[in-house]
Amino acid sequence: MPEAILKMEHITKEFPGVKALADVTIEAYKGEILSIVGENGAGKSTLMKILSGSYPHDTYEGRILTGGKEVRFLSTGQSEEAGIAMIYQELNMHLDLNVAENLFLGRWKQFGKMIDWKQLYQKAEEYLKMVDLKVDPREILRNLNTSRQQLISIARALSHRPKILVLDEPTASLTLAESEKLFAIMHQLKEQGYTCILISHKLDEVFEYSDRIIVMRDGMVINSHEKAQFDQSVIIAEMVGRKMGNLYPKETVPIGETVLRVEGFSVPHPQNAKKRIVEDISFEVHQGEILGIGGLVGAGRSELVDAVFGKTAKQSGRLYMNNREIRINTPADAIANGIALVTEDRKADGFVGGMSIQNNITLASLKEIGRYGMINASLEEKAARKYFEELKVKANHLNVRVNTLSGGNQQKVVLSKWLMRHPKVLILDEPTRGIDVGTKYEIYKIMVGLAKQGIGIVMISSELPELISMSDRIIVLANGRLTGELNGRNATQEKIMELATVGTVI
Repeated sequence: MPEAILKMEHITKEFPGVKALADVTIEAYKGEILSIVGENGAGKSTLMKILSGSYPHDTYEGRILTGGKEVRFLSTGQSEEAGIAMIYQELNMHLDLNVAENLFLGRWKQFGKMIDWKQLYQKAEEYLKMVDLKVDPREILRNLNTSRQQLISIARALSHRPKILVLDEPTASLTLAESEKLFAIMHQLKEQGYTCILISHKLDEVFEYSDRIIVMRDGMVINSHEKAQFDQSVIIAEMVGRKMGNLYPKETVPIGETVLRVEGFSVPHPQNAKKRIVEDISFEVHQGEILGIGGLVGAGRSELVDAVFGKTAKQSGRLYMNNREIRINTPADAIANGIALVTEDRKADGFVGGMSIQNNITLASLKEIGRYGMINASLEEKAARKYFEELKVKANHLNVRVNTLSGGNQQKVVLSKWLMRHPKVLILDEPTRGIDVGTKYEIYKIMVGLAKQGIGIVMISSELPELISMSDRIIVLANGRLTGELNGRNATQEKIMELATVGTVI
């Protein structure tokens, strides 16, 4: 048997009215990549928060052992001292400090009372080299792209000299090439004796790179699988509690007339007035069609749809709805013309976390549920309940705050908000990011249902299997320019990546 560097035994954790973990026992071995999978709400994050010390020892039952010795964490600092480092999906760094300052944030005293900056930068270069990142340690973090920031967060974790690295959705914002680089680094760390615990909803990554998979559901461990036993259909069935056939329930829907036409759109670069982040892009969307937009991170996909929606300013371009030119300068203009946008970052600008499900669903339709500036509570409840039930939001009642919901249910609330507007065009920017496989399936079904109603759907996705399987047609962007168009039936990952990188299909 391999050496168990970590044991979590009989962990039970309760919140008011909810048992988040029920007698969970897991082991992690030295020098392995262990993945923990499960739907949102399965208990994965709660278990890792216990391991990190975010939930102190006296708030749960059970015990943790590292290196055969029981440990009782009362803070995240104690967990770090015991050799456990957490790398979160949402980067917890200061964007306006430089790389080296972020690597040793809170620990500058190790470089002297009067900080020896030369030594700090030299030490920073050592850890940057460990993650194969060639970047000036004096560079301001804000100037680096998401993938480099993610690698810096790993370098910072390594600077604590941990034995165990816990990575929570580390590739959520990364391209395929960037993700492959990250996993190559994880394998190097594994060879050096580090233990990596991976939390991810991207099952293709989980199956390819894991040594072992633990499946959780409803706060319990359902099963553990060695690499030789990996079977996608079995593991997905264990995750969701039922057998699933096709993961992408796309149906053939009659394609109607052009509903939205975008002509010659250019968008200025947010940091450089002399550059354009989107350059002269034209496309159209038809009734009942799912139009996919592919490309690498930074290609200009989100900037394009944000400008179409009026969220950011365009430099030039025209919009037509049903062959009639419209002018959109603000999101209110877009909404009035039947365009809705589910943004890439739902937490930043998709919902108001402290408000209830009901208030969030009706947020874009206040005029329809009120009169003379006063909201009709009965009308609001009735309208919200319709979408709450249709989209099967998992919550006890409509008054639950949205920030307490899982990512998938938060996304359903955001979708409900826009469906209440009865849009003609629905733009979805990374609609399933950070969402479990079961809820992804439900969102795909919703998309197909909307297409059947004649709504034109635009979907940006960095997950190529999703993009190919759900799109009727795909346009690809590279460096702010439209490099090609593919029929959904003929699209392949290789063709999309070719267009996303060099602009020609082989």
